[in-house]
Amino acid sequence: MADTEIDGTMNETADGRPRSDIAADNRSERTDRADDGTGLERKMESRHLTMISLGGVIGTGLFVSSGYTIHQAGPLGAILAYAVGSLLVYCVMVSLGELSVAMPYAGSFHMYAKRFIGPGTAFTIAILYWLNWAVALASEFTAAGLLMQRWFPGSPTWAWSAVFIAVVFLLNILSVRLYGEAEFWFASIKVFAIVAFILIGLLAIFGAIPISGQDSAPLFRNFYADGWFPQGIAPIFSTLLTVVFAFSGTEVVGVAAGETKDPSEAIPKAVHTTVLRLAIFFIGSIAVMAALIPWHESGVETSPFVLVFQSIGMPFAGDVMNFVVLTAVLSAANSGLYVCSRMVWSLAKERLIPARFAKTNFHGVPVWAVLFSMAGSLLALLSSVVAASTVYLVLVAVSGLATLVVWFSVCVCHIRFRREWAAAGRTPDELGYRAPGFPVLPWLAIVMCIGALVLVILDDTQRSTLYCMIPFVALCYLTHHLLEKRRTPTDAPAEP
Repeated sequence: MADTEIDGTMNETADGRPRSDIAADNRSERTDRADDGTGLERKMESRHLTMISLGGVIGTGLFVSSGYTIHQAGPLGAILAYAVGSLLVYCVMVSLGELSVAMPYAGSFHMYAKRFIGPGTAFTIAILYWLNWAVALASEFTAAGLLMQRWFPGSPTWAWSAVFIAVVFLLNILSVRLYGEAEFWFASIKVFAIVAFILIGLLAIFGAIPISGQDSAPLFRNFYADGWFPQGIAPIFSTLLTVVFAFSGTEVVGVAAGETKDPSEAIPKAVHTTVLRLAIFFIGSIAVMAALIPWHESGVETSPFVLVFQSIGMPFAGDVMNFVVLTAVLSAANSGLYVCSRMVWSLAKERLIPARFAKTNFHGVPVWAVLFSMAGSLLALLSSVVAASTVYLVLVAVSGLATLVVWFSVCVCHIRFRREWAAAGRTPDELGYRAPGFPVLPWLAIVMCIGALVLVILDDTQRSTLYCMIPFVALCYLTHHLLEKRRTPTDAPAEP
């Protein structure tokens, strides 16, 4: 958008209200129903946002696959890789926090992209992100069914998957408050398990808890016993891509911004506490694993959490971790359906898909959007069974880079937002939340996202994702162009 248009649009919302009024409304408005005509409800609080973001990130990637990162990069290399991932997440989240407070739209990513990049890009981002979570939903429901086999061997996996599908669907369809509460408790179980793991691990590291087969405290000998980087520097970069994707899900805070009480206070708090906790949980867990288990034995086939608990003689370690991973899977599915439905709702509000999908029930839940998203995930689940080597493989490939695209777009939007804000004669001090480190942090995130894309190109196992991603993105732009040509002037939504 040209700078000459800013004075007329930058200071107004879609309903014509001055933006200067928004900050005051955010501080004083306490009604449950959003006042922007969306039909959604502002029911979620800071604690919900924090746990939703943590729940979207902490999953099987930490509980199961983290041992693989240690095995490949070594103890210190794995910590460095997760530290870089934490830095990228922080850069993206503070940018998203500033945008979400200034413009708390539900389904914010593509709305910001529409405002500051272009409608075609916005449409493409929404489709990619919806597909990303729809495919993830399918895998989570499958994993939940398989996890139940430990306690009920021989029972049909599909039956357990169906039960969990029904549970997640009900949590999302009844009210946003119920969804937020469910996600809070799902994520709380994971957080409690990680905190207990780190504390027990530290006691074992310093000898307060005996380790089977060891006469003395292990301390941190594993970090240097075979050299600081036992397999060299290169594996750090090869695992960095996996680490970056392990942090995907933090951006859910932006999607929930439009249904949050007092965004000007809740969002900044959630942003900073989420990033801090993620850094502590991931890096702390990796440090404990690496100190207690030799890097070449770390979680190649078994969860490193299980290996650590077994080494200190914890009873029922496998069952405990099976329960924790099950809650992690259900938490991810719960967040996934929420995000999918808000993307569909937002596209319907833009009149790019039938307006029926934007309708909400008396609890402010977009029922049709939830139904459509659940149907999409079930189709992805079906394709994983009947066409795993063709259709499902393409879906996974296309959705694989969606988070990277979203993060990149958020930082670009943040830079352009500040540029227009300054051109409108406003100062950073007038912002409801001022992202620290501007403009260094958003530019750093952009460079890191491009670096991650280069890693995809260089990685033989990841390069095939681009072969599916590029034509799919082109198809999205073409679809948007055709939809725009068919749109009548009365169909056009208000400018955000």
